[in-house]
Amino acid sequence: MTKRLDYNQIAPNGAKALGGVYGYVVQSGLPAELVDLVNLRISQINNCAYCLDMHTRDLAKKGVPVEKLALVQAWEEGGNLFSDTERAALAWAETVTRVAQTGVPDEAYRAARAVFSEKELVDLTIAISLMNAYNRMAISFRNTPQAAIKNEAKRTVPAH
Repeated sequence: MTKRLDYNQIAPNGAKALGGVYGYVVQSGLPAELVDLVNLRISQINNCAYCLDMHTRDLAKKGVPVEKLALVQAWEEGGNLFSDTERAALAWAETVTRVAQTGVPDEAYRAARAVFSEKELVDLTIAISLMNAYNRMAISFRNTPQAAIKNEAKRTVPAH
């Protein structure tokens, strides 16, 4: 996969605007690990290799066990690996990310509101929307995952 272009360089003000939304999410009060789990799940749905790699690494650095990382895609079957709050956030992330298919039904909204305050749900939805935007940028312009870059570097180092 070859990177098509560097949108951060070509449209720095647009990248900065997205960064401003990211800054809002960081200071919103939502737990960072929760946001990262949601970002990982959204990136799985959207099949964004660049973001999958990044969020998996971020969660691993935060000490999230590999068993939990492995089951994010099947969180509903993950037993007590996922808290009620994480389950609610992941369910909301899935229905919002798949908005064209789900229409974000009333029962999904009620389930999310049972766990999150109004502000938390709005902030979570902003985070979900931002991750979907980042996925679309990374996929459209073929951002290369860090793991692939490292692997390519290993392959090109001459043997002694």
